Amino acid sequence: AAAGRGPDAALADALDPLHRMDPAAGRDAVGAVLRVAKRRVALVAAAADLAGRWPLGRVTGALSELAEAAIGLACAHLLGAAVGRGELRPFPMDRSDPRGGLEGSGLSVLGMGKLGARELNYSSDIDLLLLYDPHAAAYHEDRAGACYVRVARELVRLLEERTADGYVFRTDLRLRPDPAATPLAVSVGAAVSYYESVGQNWERAAMIKARPVAGDLLLGERFLREIRAFVWRRHLDFAAIADIHSIKRQIHAHKAARGAGERMAVPGHDVKLGRGGIREIEFTTQVLQLIWGGRDPALRDPTTLGALRALTAAGRVERGAASDLADAYVFLRDLEHRLQMVADRQTHRLPEDGAGLARIASFMGFDGPEAFSAALLGHLGRVQSSYAGLFEDAPALSGAAATEVREAGGNLVFTGAEDDPDTIATLRRMGFRDPGSVAAMVRSWHHGRPRATRSQRARELLTELMPALLAAFARQSNPDQALVRFGTMLERLPTGVQVLSLFWRNPA
Repeated sequence: AAAGRGPDAALADALDPLHRMDPAAGRDAVGAVLRVAKRRVALVAAAADLAGRWPLGRVTGALSELAEAAIGLACAHLLGAAVGRGELRPFPMDRSDPRGGLEGSGLSVLGMGKLGARELNYSSDIDLLLLYDPHAAAYHEDRAGACYVRVARELVRLLEERTADGYVFRTDLRLRPDPAATPLAVSVGAAVSYYESVGQNWERAAMIKARPVAGDLLLGERFLREIRAFVWRRHLDFAAIADIHSIKRQIHAHKAARGAGERMAVPGHDVKLGRGGIREIEFTTQVLQLIWGGRDPALRDPTTLGALRALTAAGRVERGAASDLADAYVFLRDLEHRLQMVADRQTHRLPEDGAGLARIASFMGFDGPEAFSAALLGHLGRVQSSYAGLFEDAPALSGAAATEVREAGGNLVFTGAEDDPDTIATLRRMGFRDPGSVAAMVRSWHHGRPRATRSQRARELLTELMPALLAAFARQSNPDQALVRFGTMLERLPTGVQVLSLFWRNPA
């Protein structure tokens, strides 16, 4: 009946069991309701998408609405269980708001990335940041952390566990402050202190999309207000621009060796992470927001398309360039959805074979693979031009370090919370025996664990120096040991700016 009334009514019907479910029900019953709702909402969204009834934003919005309702029910269930165990004081629970209604529970769940921006795709992981107030509901403040960490662990299990009904969402908690050294749930005070003292520029970019999606929504909003000055700096942030330039140089150190004019191939192209892909559109947009958004709150839109419109209206992006990026974003996100429908899994890579490409071309509404490939390459090329133009004034990585990085295959990127596969491969080709440990150690320096890298200037210098330092270590008989010795030296320094500046001025 709902289908006859249209996809919006069908979506409401699919979400209704999540809103009506008693959070005090058993875990198996809650888990089953979550999984059935996931399947029903995905079916409604796919049908409305393929029939042309919903635009991209409505499709991703519906999938994000599902995630919010699912996380809200799961949190209500788990926090209620914590009350039952005597770990938390009873608090009012208002289920009329499927996202929250848990004010006073002491736990706030922030959606990051695509969930925060209401841009989830059919097979997205959900990135969450779990924050707690130890004074809100815990009987014993010194045990609050253990209680909320347990809730966090059970939340991941409830959403990820595969049962006969499938799973709800793969859940990633690694966008929290310094994830290798902090618990799954972080106190609000500790999080604010981290961002104000050693927060990195990529974390500023991540916070653009952050949004309370479940639990105590007011607590989450209060936290975001407290770190607003960290994310949105009022003065033009040229140090941050330099930091972003150095990251970009690391990513593209291999371009000169491979040829800047090299033609992109359609078979096997990664529409998310590949050249001209979704990530480059998002990165370009977020960098411009970070540069100009401190002075202009109108530029702080968490959605990619909304931010492009705001940047255009403010005169920060030429109308034609913004239109190219927006058109490419919609095309590539639609293509990403079709790839995931065909594969029934999380993938962003086009088929390698001609038959697979022909199927995708037809699914995208093209007469054949040639027309599809021409349209795709046009979008990728325009995105790449805009992305390169953003950094046209950035000096290129040069000298022996550039040669060695290029010869090893390319990437040296240590931003983010997880290993970059190309960086791991590059480190291995450079001669490091344990590239995962190398990447983890470098990230720990960027997180300010040694006292020497706790100042912003020290971390900016470190970002500049990493390709040259790693190339120097790679020339030693035992590169891994050379890196460890350098790390030991860093840990013993009271401050790192002087030493890192010396290396920066004398790269040889």
